[in-house]
Formats: sequence, C-alpha cells, structure tokens
Amino acid sequence: MTPLLQVKNLVIDIPQRAGGEPLEFAVLPGQVWGVLGPNGVGKTTLLHTLAGLRPARAGEVRVKGRPLQAWRRRALARMLAVLFQERHESFPATVMETVLIGRHPWLPPWQLERPEDIALARQALERLAVAELAPRLLSTLSGGERQRVAIATVLAQAPQLWLADEPTNHLDLHHQVGVMALLAQQAAAGCGVLMCMHDLNLAARWCDHVLLLYPDGAVRAGTAQQMLKPELLSELYRQPLVAAEVDGARVFVPVK
Repeated sequence: MTPLLQVKNLVIDIPQRAGGEPLEFAVLPGQVWGVLGPNGVGKTTLLHTLAGLRPARAGEVRVKGRPLQAWRRRALARMLAVLFQERHESFPATVMETVLIGRHPWLPPWQLERPEDIALARQALERLAVAELAPRLLSTLSGGERQRVAIATVLAQAPQLWLADEPTNHLDLHHQVGVMALLAQQAAAGCGVLMCMHDLNLAARWCDHVLLLYPDGAVRAGTAQQMLKPELLSELYRQPLVAAEVDGARVFVPVK
C-alpha cells in the first residue's frame, strides 16, 4: 500500500535549534496519527513543513509516492488539507462563503461554485452542527464556532490527507468528542489523519499511531500502544504521569 505521506530523514527548521534527530515515518490510509510534545518543540513547524509551507533543513517529504515539490499546488490541495491553529480573516465573509473556499481546488479557473459544491458545503456545515450559522459573518462567531467552521471547510475540500493543528482548540468537551469522531470516520473511509495535540487522553482514545517530539530534538514514532506509556510521556513533558483504566480506556493523570 502506497503511503499517503512518507517522511525520510526529515529535519525541520526550528529557529535557535542547531538540529535534531531526522524524522522517519509514514501515514497510511486508515491511520490516525497524533503528534505530541511540549510547547515550542516544533509541532506546528512540522505540520507546515509537511504541507510544503516551510522548507526543511534536510530530508524528503513524499505525498502518495511523489516528492512534495513535484506536486502542482492545485493538485496538492485536492490531495491534502491543512487545518491551521490560528487563522486571520483578511476580508468580511459569511460562514457559507468561508466553507465554499474548500471547494476552490476542485473548480476550473474563474468558475463559480456549482450546485454540487454548494451541496457539499451545506453537508459539511450540517456535519459540524453549524448549518444555522451559514449566513452569519465569520467575525461574529465565538472561537469554538469558528473552529467548527474551519473544520467544515476542510471537510468540504474532501482531502485524502488531513494535517490538523490542534483540531479541538476552543471546543467544549461535547464538540471535542464530535470532531475526534469525525476524524476517525475520515480515516475509516480511507483517509489519513496527522494532528498535533496536547490532550493525552484524546490521543489515547482516538490515535492508532503517535509521534513524540522531545525538547532536545529526539523523536520517537510508533503505534499508540508502543508510544503512550507513562515513562515515555513523563520524559516528554518533564512531568510525572501515571496511567489508569476507566471503562476499559487508558487515561493519563499527572502526579506530584
């Protein structure tokens, strides 16, 4: 099976850091990867590098077997999508207009959205429970509502590979679970998901593979069962942790 994303000897470019261990991993269809590490370790930088938005210091990124730089931007936008942690609206737009941006890679140049594009945008809004906000200006929404609109935009884009930076940012517990379930459904349908996360328990519940980024530049990658261990995570966050079982699910709790 050809990986949707393959990383070979990749060293990301983090200011004030001389280097770090090269990254080697692959995201296959059906997999959900969580990227874990403390603040400032380079999770967002990694995500932007994988999307071709930042150059790497060394190494190679392949998307569906082809070097990242060999892809035309429109074709790449049909293949992968990035959910950014921070977004800045440069002009007034409604929620529907924003979600329709996700359909732009599928439109011929200068062509307006077709009925099928509008239908896909409406379906995405309904899936994220924000359909009633369609005529509202994005600037009038709460942080959690904006986050769900951003996820709806990616859903309308219909990528095979999701690169998500803190997808549960600003969301209450109910919507956190809903978004993680959506990402799991995307993977079950044959997509690949790689997301930067801070919540260990969401990672333990929803991720089948994990990438650990350490402050000293060390990296570890493997299955969730291999990576989500108290000794590895305590070292990662420089905070003692213990694991417990709740209704058959593993949870991590900080201790003094």
